[in-house]
Amino acid sequence: MKSSAAEILREYGPFAGVDKIHGVTYDGQHVWFATGDKLNALDPASGKTLRSIDVAAHAGTAFDGQYLFQIAEDRIQKIDPQTGRVLATIPAPGGSDSGLTWAEGTLWVGEYQERKIHQIDPETGKILRTLESNRFVTGVTWIDGQLWHGTWEEEESELRHIDSNTGEVLESVKMPAGVGVSGLESDGADQFFCGGGTSAKVRAVRRPK
Repeated sequence: MKSSAAEILREYGPFAGVDKIHGVTYDGQHVWFATGDKLNALDPASGKTLRSIDVAAHAGTAFDGQYLFQIAEDRIQKIDPQTGRVLATIPAPGGSDSGLTWAEGTLWVGEYQERKIHQIDPETGKILRTLESNRFVTGVTWIDGQLWHGTWEEEESELRHIDSNTGEVLESVKMPAGVGVSGLESDGADQFFCGGGTSAKVRAVRRPK
């Protein structure tokens, strides 16, 4: 397994009125981050928050190219980012769901304390596959056919590239001491956006080559 130290490229926040960052996603222009009762759109170039949607936003966030998906307690909401309307809801797979991402026509959901990642049907919520981890799972993301997830346990955080069939850890990127990862999303290129939990920050981390 390859292991390296995280290179933090930029920090955003803390943001006014925000005490915790939950899920994070990227729509090609904006970084969306969940803050409990809002989804906020951040311009990663300027660092400015451009708008927010009033919606329950307790954990992971995802984007399928058109719609946002947001974990709200025991359900996943499908949201129109233009209007902020909730278009549909499906049950979330576990009791402590954390990360959320979209890949290959399905949703992938981290289940935090159960140390699992579930692939689910976005229409019904049916679980299609489950991967086991040996660490608490926070954010999840896909980039170039690679499945990555964040961990955060006992003040230690890392980003892990895992085998999407077996769950085996292939690569680990360790965050600095005391820097947690809540949400995780790639920008589709050479960086990850990481929610910073109670620091109320979003961090851009270089994706290892």
